[in-house]
This record gives sequence, C-alpha cells and structure tokens, in this order.
Amino acid sequence: METESKKISDYKTNTTPTWCPGCGDFAVLRGVLSALTELQINSKDVVVVSGIGCSSNITGFINSYGFHGLHGRAVPVASGIRFGNHNLKVIATGGDGDGYGIGLGHFIHAMRRNIDLTYIVMNNQVYGLTTGQASPTSDKGMLTKSTPTGSLEVPVNPIALGLISGATYISRGFSGDPSHLAMITKNALTHKGFSLVDVLSPCVTYNKIQTYEWFRERVYKLEDEKHNTRNLDSAIKKAHEWDVKIPIGVFYEANQATYEDDDPGLKNGPLVEQPLDNTGNMSKEIMKEFI
Repeated sequence: METESKKISDYKTNTTPTWCPGCGDFAVLRGVLSALTELQINSKDVVVVSGIGCSSNITGFINSYGFHGLHGRAVPVASGIRFGNHNLKVIATGGDGDGYGIGLGHFIHAMRRNIDLTYIVMNNQVYGLTTGQASPTSDKGMLTKSTPTGSLEVPVNPIALGLISGATYISRGFSGDPSHLAMITKNALTHKGFSLVDVLSPCVTYNKIQTYEWFRERVYKLEDEKHNTRNLDSAIKKAHEWDVKIPIGVFYEANQATYEDDDPGLKNGPLVEQPLDNTGNMSKEIMKEFI
C-alpha cells in the first residue's frame, strides 16, 4: 500500500512562534520544515535539540521529538542522543550566544569527532533574549547595551573555527534568502558527518546595524563564483571575508568516517536496540580484564 506524501504542514505543531515580526528565525524554521518535507523523513525519526535563547524556542514549532535544554548545552545533548540511537536524524539548534559563547567548547569537540549531526545556529550578533547585549559574534566597536562605548573584542569566526576543527560540511545561509537557506539545510541533513549551518538571521529589535538591507548589499553566493567546496585552503580564505563582501553557501564538504563509524560500541547497531546484560556476565568480564 502506497503511503501518502508528507506535506510541510505535517511537520508543523499547533504552537504559534513567539518571535518578533520580521525575525530571521522564521526563515530558519521554514528552511527546516521545507528540508524535512523534501526528504520525507518521518517525524518519529527526527530529534531537534536546543539550548536557551529566542532561537532555541524552535523545538516547540517542529512536529518531531524535541529537547529544550540548558544554555550552551544543545550540542552535547544532541551528541548523547545520537550515540544512544544513531538511526535518528539529530538536529541541534541555537543562537550565536548559546553556541559560540558558553557552548563553544562543545561545538569544537563535536566537530573534531565528526559526529553525524546537523547544527543550525541563528546568528544575529547580539543576545536577543536578554535585550541586546554584545554576543561572541558582535563586530569589534559595535555599540550595544553592554558595550556603550563599543565592543573591545574580536568576534568569533564560526566558519573558520569549523574548518580547522574537523567539521565535514560547513555552510552559511541568510534569512533574507529562504529558498537558498532551505537548500543548504537539506544538504546538511543528508550529509554524513558534522554539518554546520551558520545563518545570518537579523534581530530586527536589538541589532539596528546588521539589518536585512545591510546584508543584501554585501552577501553573494559561493556557487555563483564556482567555489570549490573540496578545497580547504580556498574555504579558509573565503571564511575571512566580511563587511565589504560576505559569502553564503557551502564553504567546505568532505567524505570522512564519522565517530559513530569508528566507535566499537556502535558496531552492532544502535545502543537502544542492543540487549541488556541482566545476568551480570558483562560486569564480571570487565572486572576480570582490569583486576
């Protein structure tokens, strides 16, 4: 019997998004919903994990399993879920403060392990939920509530970090181009390995500098320049372009073994499907090996 194709409405919940009108996160949500629809992934096979922030509310708007966790901890929770059942499609989500601030260590270590999950970061260069303080990606000199004379810090470059840390799919989208963002998101979900989708997602309430208009004057698509996504050196060079010209699209992609491929504990299938040793034989074998 032929099953009916899923529509985008099948992946929506009845919860109305609470973001400010015009927030770039709406396009990110649409991109995820469109990607799931194109790929026809069953909702029961998807887990969306988030941390804390405006962007992290996205788990409530997607009809899938979800986990709304602690600030900066989306990636380790998503990694644990992936190790527990690597048949699941695991998506971690968050903002620039959540992922590139308190969660930065988790971000780097998950990339160097090449864990097979997708991390979507809604990057608006401010802390939106707490009303507009400087974030890790705020430009140096940016005036915010917490930096009234201008930020003194050099911003984190997530694309460059991803390239040198071992992620195997590194991309950037722009909420002002939702179709392009949906395409990047779909490719990230089908990639085997750690996939980063850094999204330029304007905060219309607290960031009056990096607006939709500001980005539209600067962004260009890497594919239009025939960028070679297999060339790491070229990708690193593109990662450092900012302000005058800002590239979006896929910076780098590679086919490499994932953490799950090499972990001996996962060779026999997902942990949730492996039998429990209720006899105590396993613990006895472990004790014999180490004592």
